[in-house]
Amino acid sequence: MLEQLLDLLRTGGSHRLPDLAEALGTTPEMVESMLEGLERMGYLKRLGKGCADRCAACPLAGVCAAGGGGRVWALAEPET
Repeated sequence: MLEQLLDLLRTGGSHRLPDLAEALGTTPEMVESMLEGLERMGYLKRLGKGCADRCAACPLAGVCAAGGGGRVWALAEPET
């Protein structure tokens, strides 16, 4: 299931936990646990505490996955 999650993340854009959970047929809590595991393994990196404090001025606030104040991850750059 971790590989499926990585495949979803590689499609680009931002993804909300509930949407990822639905696509994987699991719970948002399980997805968050998997994201944390992928971070520990070096596949993802956490981007600060998110950007929720700046959402009021953001034109994408209504559709952004970070808009709920959740944590934000990005795919880690592959080592060369």
